[in-house]
Amino acid sequence: MRKITYLIIFLLTISACKSTKTNKVSTKKTEKRKTEKPRKTHSETTTIANIIKTAESYNGVRYKYGGTTKKGMDCSGLVTTAYKSENVLLPRTTRDLSTTGDWVDVKEVQKGDLLFFATNKNSRNVNHVGLVTNVRPGFVEFIHASTSRGVIISKLSDKYWYFAFVQARRIL
Repeated sequence: MRKITYLIIFLLTISACKSTKTNKVSTKKTEKRKTEKPRKTHSETTTIANIIKTAESYNGVRYKYGGTTKKGMDCSGLVTTAYKSENVLLPRTTRDLSTTGDWVDVKEVQKGDLLFFATNKNSRNVNHVGLVTNVRPGFVEFIHASTSRGVIISKLSDKYWYFAFVQARRIL
C-alpha cells in the first residue's frame, strides 16, 4: 500500500512540475513579444523600399489571372514579383503566401507587410493579397491587383477592404 501511495505522489509531482515549467516559459515568450518592437536595419528598410517601388512600377497594369508581367498581373503575382526583385523568393499562390512569414496585428503593420482578404461572399477563405505601401496611425495603404481595375493602390479603411480583411503577415 505504501508503494502505491509513494508512486502516486511521485507521478503527481513530476506531472505538476512539468506543466508549471511549460507555462512559465510560454508566458515569458508572449510577454517578450508584446513589449519588444523589432527594429529594421538600414539594409532591410532599403530592401522594403525597393520592393514597394517595384510593385508601384506595375500601377495601372491590367489584371490577368496568373500574370507576372507588364502585360498582365494578378494579386499574388504582383507580390511575388516585387519581392523577387530583391531576391526574396515567396510561394506563388495567395493561399500559400497566407502561411508565410509571421502573423502581425493590423495595428502594427509596416511597409512591406502583406494584407490578406476574403472577397468571396459568405466565405472567410483567403483569396486576395496586397502589399502595404504606406502606414500612419489609423491609416494603411496597399497596392494590389484588382480583377476589375488592374493594379491599384487602395486604403484598408475603405468599407469593402475593411470588412474583407482577414490577416496581416510580415515577410522581412
